[in-house]
Amino acid sequence: MTTITPQQKPILKAVILVGGAQKGTRFRPLSLQLPKPLFPVAGVPLIEHHISQLCEQLENLHEIFIVGFYPAEQFADFISDCEKKYRRVPIRYIQENCPLGTAGGLLQYKDILIDKKPPDAFFVLNADACGEFPFLEMVQELNQKTEAKCLILTTEATREQSVNYGSVVIDSVGLECSRGRVLHYVDKPATFVSTHISCGVYLLRGNSFDVILEQAEKTAAERGLNTGSPTMQLFHSNQLWFEKDIFPQMTSDGTLFAWHTNRWWSQTKTAGAVLYANRHYLGLYRARCPEKLATNALCEIIGDVYIDPTATVDPSAKIGPNVSIGPNARVGAGVRVRESIVLQESVLDQYCCVLHSVIGWRSYIGPWSRVEGSPTSPNPNIPFAKLDNKPLFNVDGRLNPSLTILGSDVNVPRETVILNTVVLPYKELSANYKNQIIL
Repeated sequence: MTTITPQQKPILKAVILVGGAQKGTRFRPLSLQLPKPLFPVAGVPLIEHHISQLCEQLENLHEIFIVGFYPAEQFADFISDCEKKYRRVPIRYIQENCPLGTAGGLLQYKDILIDKKPPDAFFVLNADACGEFPFLEMVQELNQKTEAKCLILTTEATREQSVNYGSVVIDSVGLECSRGRVLHYVDKPATFVSTHISCGVYLLRGNSFDVILEQAEKTAAERGLNTGSPTMQLFHSNQLWFEKDIFPQMTSDGTLFAWHTNRWWSQTKTAGAVLYANRHYLGLYRARCPEKLATNALCEIIGDVYIDPTATVDPSAKIGPNVSIGPNARVGAGVRVRESIVLQESVLDQYCCVLHSVIGWRSYIGPWSRVEGSPTSPNPNIPFAKLDNKPLFNVDGRLNPSLTILGSDVNVPRETVILNTVVLPYKELSANYKNQIIL
């Protein structure tokens, strides 16, 4: 296996897996208007945070692919905008004909991914993973681990929460130095395996396609399929997954390694998780690009706040902390906004109050109204606790306390109170609501 010397710059590519409309249903009603990976958090679509960190850290990144089964036209404007911002890195969307699994899409479109400049290594990122990613450190580590075919990013979780993720058992040396060979990998185990969990970020060598192809053929053979080409075998073998098919094989071969991080990481499985991601991405702005954050020149700003340049904010408003306000939104006199996302062209009329909520596109909050949800954060008293992506309803059929989420084009009249409520798009509310879903 070839090793890249310090004088050489490896050819790197990246693949972002975005799924499709059949996925992300727990993200509704926010995903009813646009694909979940394009939902704006801290002022930009979710996956743009992946793209910006990749481009900032990796000088030799040659291409970024977005792979999913959404219609290509839904990503066309986003890709056009990103290519203007990140001029040196081409970005392409590859539309799957059907869901192929996290590894299946890479195999089917291998020729496109390695076209012109076959990569020495390539990243694979899940779109719903959020965090401060150590991409450069992972590249350096993979170069040192010549026997490794894949490096997965891991973090720590509680014993109880670890079963909701891919559980990773790292050898004893790896536990001491935060990196090492993976001895065992189980995706969402039925019982506790390890507090080390996968972050959904993988770095593979360019020749890892051979492993994926071998596993696809093996999976097809196990299921008694003989359909000719590996792509057809894959199609008939009911998808191919890194987490279920590829990683267990790599652990057997001793070629799967882990890079452990204690930096912030989370998932956006549900609509209620976006404010937690918003809070931390705004914190990254403060550390890396504070010029993106609003200042008291506009109005009274508390903590980290992003306000789109096209938004209109009355000087008497009080905003923050951890608030994002989208394009062409209007915030009136005396308005209070905290821990919330206000989306494009929404109107917050005078003296209304918005707390722990997401205000959908073109929605209207009347004067003196109050829209409030319940705070969502990991338990601060438990080390390594992760955000619980709870469903809307608990096992008793009752609504779990969560954010208040207004879909697009919702009208809240004056002097109305909306608490812990989810409202689907295009609703004209005429009363106070608490702990309800308005269909």
